[in-house]
Amino acid sequence: MNPTDPQTFSHRTAQISTGRLYHFIDQVPSNYDPTQPPLVCLHGFPDSWFGWRYQIGPWCRQGFRVIVPDMLGYGETDMPHDSSAYSPKNICNDISALLDFLAIPKAVVIGHDWGSHMAGRFALWHPDRLIALVMLSIPYVPPKEQYVSLEELVRAYPSYGYQVYFASESSTSEIEENLVPFLASAFRTPEKALSWSKLNELITNKQINFTDDCLLNERELQFYVSRFQRGMRGPLSYYRTTKTRFEEEKEAQLPVHLPPNLPVLFLYGTKDATCPPSAVRNAHKFISRLNTVAIEDVGHWVMLQAQDRVALEVLRFLSSLGLSQQSRM
Repeated sequence: MNPTDPQTFSHRTAQISTGRLYHFIDQVPSNYDPTQPPLVCLHGFPDSWFGWRYQIGPWCRQGFRVIVPDMLGYGETDMPHDSSAYSPKNICNDISALLDFLAIPKAVVIGHDWGSHMAGRFALWHPDRLIALVMLSIPYVPPKEQYVSLEELVRAYPSYGYQVYFASESSTSEIEENLVPFLASAFRTPEKALSWSKLNELITNKQINFTDDCLLNERELQFYVSRFQRGMRGPLSYYRTTKTRFEEEKEAQLPVHLPPNLPVLFLYGTKDATCPPSAVRNAHKFISRLNTVAIEDVGHWVMLQAQDRVALEVLRFLSSLGLSQQSRM
């Protein structure tokens, strides 16, 4: 496994019972013990299985089977047209179906960004499939009793203003037409992070050189560009499910608390504008066994900016649960 070469990872595809075709990485260690729980990693926006490239190897070398799907709408995975297909209920059903396909009864689920939100919801929709949970950058937020529109959410948390743009239909074509500046602006260091409140104006501004402070090198950036050649409708659809999410969770009467016996690790960068301290504190109200690790001077892309630290903290967490024989790489 060479993090600079996507082809050195073990690629698979599966037609799962929900009818979706999923592409995923299935990295099985040479010394694999089938009694050791697999790690299932869920990426966010605008990412790919490739976002976990620096952690797959270290975890695999410690004896863990690592499974990393391209999420629905991304890469080589199916891209439904209807935005409701991207609701957490449907995504969690897909992940459960992928575990069924692989004959895995339970796993440790690890998520970043939208993947973190999906991981938290997986603990509500399919609690019997989880051994432990790891959430990165986006803290747990419980199902709401009353519907809160995206516009209302942004008034409460102005740093989420970009979500209104992503939820708009116009963002699809504008981002597709400006894919390189968009991706380069998304993967920026926190010191050079741009205000996304007027993202549409930024990415169409030909005078700005976005690649100067990008966390991706040219080869990595071009790989990401290739992953989005099918279009942005699928990835952006996650932001267009606010009402659907609320209605599905209310109908199912999902609990607001995660299962009391579920161990949870939350990792975040202290310079991540999308992770306000108040939201981190609030998560403790709903998670009995929550461990929180703040990574200083790191922004949203913790898997890139703190590659080894993320891998190590997860291994330490698993070791504390008796799931790993070693806590250091």
